[in-house]
Amino acid sequence: MRYLHDCRAPAKLNLFLHVVGQRDDGYHLLQSVFQLIDLSDVLHFELRDDEAIVRVTDVPDVPASDDLIVRAAQLLADAMVQRGREPAGVNIAVEKHIPMGGGLGGGSSDAATTLMALNYLWHADMTPSDLMALGLQLGADVPFFLLGENAFVEGIGERLTAVPAPAAWFVVIHPGISVPTALIFRAPELTRNTKAVRIADFSASPLGFGRNDLQAVAVRAFPPVADAVEWLSGFGEARMTGSGACVFAAFATESEADAVLQSVPPAWRGWKVHSLAAHPMADLLQS
Repeated sequence: MRYLHDCRAPAKLNLFLHVVGQRDDGYHLLQSVFQLIDLSDVLHFELRDDEAIVRVTDVPDVPASDDLIVRAAQLLADAMVQRGREPAGVNIAVEKHIPMGGGLGGGSSDAATTLMALNYLWHADMTPSDLMALGLQLGADVPFFLLGENAFVEGIGERLTAVPAPAAWFVVIHPGISVPTALIFRAPELTRNTKAVRIADFSASPLGFGRNDLQAVAVRAFPPVADAVEWLSGFGEARMTGSGACVFAAFATESEADAVLQSVPPAWRGWKVHSLAAHPMADLLQS
């Protein structure tokens, strides 16, 4: 096969996010549950007759050399060469639907889908563990998207345990700003000593469990995030995902989510999304 089209790269929500410590090298130790949702970027791959890796779509403010999609493809190509294999070149087109800087993991998901697709197209024969090790070099969230299912996440994001999460509808709001992750983690007032929890603690009340420790910092530093949390809290328990800026709330029925979505202030972007039990490209991990 010379192409794979319509490869979905789903977003994620942090159902909770606790900061439980900090390593000597500055990295923060986290506990979270990552929930896949059906808001997705869509990637298209076509093999070339040379060895070039080309992003054929312009992505505003993201040079191709910095794009995790291109970096993921190059990382896989380099790993193949180290194993005495010859990768082909590829043209990669991307349809961006996940907002950047929103805490939804779009860049990491795009990188993971790239590794899945090119492992298949290039006949790289990398195992899921191999791909996760490559993905961790690109970012702490990338291995999660390569796991293929929802997960209880620990460490800096590299310790993953598959965990079931209930089906739910969510309304996700982007308040029109981008929150720099590094700024949130550098904040002296960030809680860094939340007591560690167990998977069983989360499973007892999955959609209302815990909190997002990063949220308190973000709402003080970025009033639009605070406004979005306050507004959405009028309809249900609202919290920020990741380091922001997106805010979400869960709803039991699609009609409830529709009603909230219709009233989102026009200055914000909103989505109605549904939980996913598995990554839509997970079959590639078994190929």
